Amino acid sequence: MESRTNRQPAPAIEARGITRAFPGVLANDRVTFEVRRGEVHGLLGENGSGKTTLCRILTGLSRPDGGEIRIDGRRVHFGSPRDGYAAGVFMVQQHFSLVDRLTVAENVVIGWSRTRRVRLDHRRVRDEVLATANEYRIPVDVDAFVWQLSVGERQRVEILKAMYRGARILILDEPTTVLTPNECEDLFVTLRRMAEAGASIVFISHKLREVLDVCDRVTVLRLGRTVDTVDLRRERVDPGTLAHLMVGRDVPPGGRRRTPVHTEGRPVVLDVEDLTVRNDFGRRRVRALALTVHRGEILGIAGVAGNGQRELAEAVTGLRPRESGSVRVNGRAVPGADPRAAIQAGMAHVPEDRIGTGLIPSLRVSDNVILKDFRDSRFSRGPFLLSARVLARTRELLERFAVRGRPDSLVRQLSGGNAQKVLLAREMSSEPAVLLVASPTRGLDVAATDAVRALIVEAAERGVAVVLISEDLDEVLDLSDRVAVMYDGRITSVIDPVTTDRRRIGMLMAGMETVA
Repeated sequence: MESRTNRQPAPAIEARGITRAFPGVLANDRVTFEVRRGEVHGLLGENGSGKTTLCRILTGLSRPDGGEIRIDGRRVHFGSPRDGYAAGVFMVQQHFSLVDRLTVAENVVIGWSRTRRVRLDHRRVRDEVLATANEYRIPVDVDAFVWQLSVGERQRVEILKAMYRGARILILDEPTTVLTPNECEDLFVTLRRMAEAGASIVFISHKLREVLDVCDRVTVLRLGRTVDTVDLRRERVDPGTLAHLMVGRDVPPGGRRRTPVHTEGRPVVLDVEDLTVRNDFGRRRVRALALTVHRGEILGIAGVAGNGQRELAEAVTGLRPRESGSVRVNGRAVPGADPRAAIQAGMAHVPEDRIGTGLIPSLRVSDNVILKDFRDSRFSRGPFLLSARVLARTRELLERFAVRGRPDSLVRQLSGGNAQKVLLAREMSSEPAVLLVASPTRGLDVAATDAVRALIVEAAERGVAVVLISEDLDEVLDLSDRVAVMYDGRITSVIDPVTTDRRRIGMLMAGMETVA
């Protein structure tokens, strides 16, 4: 009989046979998942594979219909997130919940107390937070105000907040989405140190190379079921292998989608000069910016979130007024704050907020497809839509852009990838001269990402001038012919995506260097 001392220690957290159903959907189908003490464990799967539902159950945000959760071998019942916190299970979401005007230490303890004292002892709290940061070697200034921090530093604050509050199992949802390459490297160092200190990390990401870089093991979900758990320390695995496990078929590997085009001799389609734009709070977020995009070119704009990318996109496409500057399409001036004029000039726009700004989720797919064309005589007579023509047009675009959905489906019923393809179908089918796309694959799985990127490349190959704004540096480097780095509302550098070192690009994105 095996002695107790030779047995494998119980997992830090374990899900056994977890089942959770919603009307018409079996989100988790007898899922098994375990994370050992002191490891970084990747959780992969397509959109709709059941990752989110499983994590909600593990943190007490949702209750399973069947199965059980065990912490250190002991069965637990989570009726609320408070129960999850008490067991040491915390989750850091993609969107941070920090108060800009408070210090790091104050953000860490806000709404939480290790004692039941009514009055807050600022010195004691500050020392406790600093001790936690030192224990897990999380590099952050506990006395700094959050508004003074970079995006990467803010993420460290979220992690520090969880560890101060007693996290033993930490779930990170797409933690590198808005980080520069250098900040990603810093995050991975922090995670490894935390694991060495005994913490257990669940790392959720669609970036397979990052998963291979930082994780010890990976569990893959597909259609609500556990497909496999792979030990990356023992097995030789590449991104293609993981992608195949996720989607059940081979997915083309990442990398350059085409040979970069040469712009010499190509006409300038989009010309932006001296553009200055204010944000919603009246502050200048785009400052005397200039850029040109040629026919058939993809110009990538790389930068950390919050450096004026959204305001740039909205000003160019007529959704936001300009303080100064001009926008021309094929030499024709486009007036500011006039979306219809931008559309008539040949502008198409895929905003980062696909559900809300780009699409109307409560309307049918067919309604969303003709939002820009409902005045067109092909689809209406006076105030009345020609339903048969609208339906035929929608079916044509759904087939052409490989959208899984029906014309009468509500957009909110579609997956993220299919909703994005509906948006691209509407914008690209208008035969634009300029296509401006912002964060086109954020939150999409491997297969949907590949399909959306292929559509962007296809548009450029048809001669469309494409502006690609993304915080995903791999995406920008893989698709762009030139890359403009944006920092503090300005284009600081225009670089060759093939020959420029990634680390240097990260420094440019952080404002640490300028290239002529």
